[in-house]
Amino acid sequence: MSARHISRAVALQTLFEIDSQDWDTSRLDQLVENNKDIIGSGDSLYTKQLLEIILAKKNEIDEIITKAAPDWPLDKIAIMDRNILRIGLSELLFTQKLDVPPKVAINEAIELAKEYGGESSSKFVNGVLGHIYKEMGEPRKNEGSPHKNTVTKTEHLVGAVVYARENNEIYLALVHDIFGYWTLSKGKINAGETHEEALIREVKAEIHLDITIKERLGENEYVANDPKTGKISKKVTYYLAETQFTDIKLGNSHGLDDARWFKLKDVVQLNIYQDILHIVTGAITKLAEKN
Repeated sequence: MSARHISRAVALQTLFEIDSQDWDTSRLDQLVENNKDIIGSGDSLYTKQLLEIILAKKNEIDEIITKAAPDWPLDKIAIMDRNILRIGLSELLFTQKLDVPPKVAINEAIELAKEYGGESSSKFVNGVLGHIYKEMGEPRKNEGSPHKNTVTKTEHLVGAVVYARENNEIYLALVHDIFGYWTLSKGKINAGETHEEALIREVKAEIHLDITIKERLGENEYVANDPKTGKISKKVTYYLAETQFTDIKLGNSHGLDDARWFKLKDVVQLNIYQDILHIVTGAITKLAEKN
C-alpha cells in the first residue's frame, strides 16, 4: 500500500470524525495523529495538504457534488461516501501543485470506497467522479500512452463576448459552469452554417439573447477527449456581439448552472478560465475605448 494511499485513508477518517461533529476542527491535529496511529503514518505532509485544501474549498466541493448528483441531497449521502467524494474532488480539481493525475484521483477514491464504504459505495463514487471528469473534458486522459499527443480530429466552434449598454454602463453576459468558472457562450457550427449564423443560434439557445455581431476578437484552442473517437482539438473563434439589456434565461445547456450580467469593471474580479482571459480582456479594452 503506497504512502499516499495511507495518507488519503488518514484524511478520510479525520474528515469522517469532524463531519460527525458538525465540522468542529478544534481537535483536527489530534484527530490526524490518532488516525495515523490506527491506519499508518503514510506521507504526513500530504495528509496535511489534502485536509487544508478540502477545508478551504469545502463549500465549492460540496456545491459540485450537489450538482453532479442531483438525485442525492448531500445530507442524504452516506457520511463516508461524501467524504470520499470530497477527497476525490479535491485531488481532481484543486491539487495542481501536487500533480495528482486525474485517473489516480478517481481510482484512489474508488479504492477508498471499497475499503471504507458500503456495498454500492464504489459504484456511486465512480459514477459521480466519472461524470465530473467528463464535464472537465477528460484532461490528461491518455497520459502515459504512446499516442497521448495524437489528435484524431479538429472541431470548430464559435463563441461570443456578449455586451449591452444600460444607464451609461456597459455589461457583459457571462455563463457559469459547474466547476465554478464564469465563461463565454459558445457552441458548434452545423453543416452549411456560417460562423455568424451558428453564433446567433447558439447564443439564443444558451442564454435567450438576440445578438448583433460586431467584430472578430480572436481564437482559442484546447484539446478535449471523446470516449468514442479520442482526442479532439477544439478551435473556438470568438466575436464581440451586442444585444439589448434584458433578462438572461439560461437554456438547457450541458455543464452550465447560471448566467448573469456583470458591469465591465466587475468582470476582472471573477473566476475566469486562463485560456480565454485574453479574449475577455481584449473585449473589455475595446468596449472601454468606445465608451
